[in-house]
Amino acid sequence: MKKPTKSAEKLHELVPPNWYYKSIYLDRNLLQRFVHGQRFRNVESVIKPVKGRILDIGSADGVFSKHILDKSGAKEIIGIDALEGSIAWAKKHWKTETRMKFMVADAHKLPFKDKSFDAVFALEVLEHVFEPVKVLQEIQRVLKKDGYAVFLVPAETFVFQLVWFFWTKGKGKIWKQTHLHAYSGDFLVKLAKVLGFHIVIDRKIIFGTLHLISVRKT
Repeated sequence: MKKPTKSAEKLHELVPPNWYYKSIYLDRNLLQRFVHGQRFRNVESVIKPVKGRILDIGSADGVFSKHILDKSGAKEIIGIDALEGSIAWAKKHWKTETRMKFMVADAHKLPFKDKSFDAVFALEVLEHVFEPVKVLQEIQRVLKKDGYAVFLVPAETFVFQLVWFFWTKGKGKIWKQTHLHAYSGDFLVKLAKVLGFHIVIDRKIIFGTLHLISVRKT
């Protein structure tokens, strides 16, 4: 796909900084609560205990970073996002959670040293970035040997495309132009293998609409 001329900030300008927190806890939208509940039950099932640090790429308002932290028992989780508004909101909302840090950063050029993290999460992020290969290479770089990563992307099935069509006609219209890449079939698995990751878990979830994989750096 041709690289967009708009910045990440511009592409997501209509998305509220606390989108996930608001959708799940304030709006009490039953459909979103069901989807996100299923999403994280599946993600939590592949989270392994971590003694050190975790990087959460595309952390948004930090709601899912908190889930990851609680399930993993990590010493620290650092959430990064390209959107300044989301990071500002997360810093304020989670300020009493001393193991949670948030910062504005570009996933294409992570501001961390090699082998800095025991685990890396990129949940529904790779479809939003300009160059997924670069992002995955950066994840490979900052991940410790034998560390693990978890990736979640929309599965471009008929069911997902149908849901996405109707979702982006209503409340979800703010997301309509934000998906820059599509992951159909086993493309994500093939891409991860080419970049040197060992596939540990490979599954489709929520009626096949999302593709979840867990990988290890060997």
